[in-house]
Amino acid sequence: MNQKITDKKIAFIKASWHEDIVDQCHAAFSREMDNKGWNKDQIVTFNVPGALEIPLLAKRLAQSKEYACIVASAFVVDGGIYRHDFVAASVVDAMMRVQLETDIPIISAVLTPHQYQETDVHNGFFGLHFKTKGIEAANACDDVVQLYAGITKTTLPQGKQATA
Repeated sequence: MNQKITDKKIAFIKASWHEDIVDQCHAAFSREMDNKGWNKDQIVTFNVPGALEIPLLAKRLAQSKEYACIVASAFVVDGGIYRHDFVAASVVDAMMRVQLETDIPIISAVLTPHQYQETDVHNGFFGLHFKTKGIEAANACDDVVQLYAGITKTTLPQGKQATA
């Protein structure tokens, strides 16, 4: 990452449910962004209670125009009370709408497992999986920031739309 590409910050929103697992994503993301040359001061972390709180905060952060990209991470599991797949789909759908409405890219590391039980085996497996997702989120974040920083109205032919 070329430090000159943007002075804007990156927002990382993380849900507090299953924080020990979600923190694996955040830590891996932070390390990978550091490896890519991002200044630690450019990564701003926000904690929300759960996944459902992510889209509204993402929208407010995007509307501020202070952030070049927003990354969100949550671990949505079947707790037996409500449909976890509905929650995860609602959150990802809302994040998609926010990025299309605000023109600020949002990277999702909001995941819902097919099966999860709070055991050492599952916690270890999903903790490792979230580390991988953190690295992937950092790669995607760095890529889209560079992509969109290179697109200006003058680089697009008249009447043409940019594609990512």
